[in-house]
Amino acid sequence: MTSPHLRFVTLIAFALLAALASACNAAPLPTEPPAGKPAPTLQWNDLDGGQATLAQWRGRPVLLNYWASWCGPCLKELPDLQRFSQAQAVLPNGVHVVGVALDDIEAARALRDQLDLTYPQLVESDGPPGTAAGFGNRIGTLPFSVLIDAHGTVLQVHNGPLHPADLTRWAAVAGVAP
Repeated sequence: MTSPHLRFVTLIAFALLAALASACNAAPLPTEPPAGKPAPTLQWNDLDGGQATLAQWRGRPVLLNYWASWCGPCLKELPDLQRFSQAQAVLPNGVHVVGVALDDIEAARALRDQLDLTYPQLVESDGPPGTAAGFGNRIGTLPFSVLIDAHGTVLQVHNGPLHPADLTRWAAVAGVAP
């Protein structure tokens, strides 16, 4: 190796070591779910061009479900969420299901229409993790769900699909009797 090449390699090695040392001193990302903490203030667009905020559903528990049209487990979960939403809608304090598609609006709208999803569907076109990071989903796992009580406090978070038995348990955690 010639002297200029050796100096270049040495310079790169020092730069990498400095970057590694800096990364090691950085504050770690929280890994604990934010249960018991207030939900962040969030705003999205709905699939029809309107605006929606998380706060507009205060007064009833909310199950916020992050999904995408390209996510296989999400596609299996969405019909269960639709049935759960319909069953909860008739209860005075039932859980309000809200979907957040981490997708482009056309794909999200097409899937909503194909599956006849009647609960509110919002969109974040930037993709994962998006606002889900505020609930502890820093790596963008999908599907990802958050249960929020009627006062805006996070009760539970879940990575992966929710099954009907999980939805029944979440309704109980939210204080909703069947």
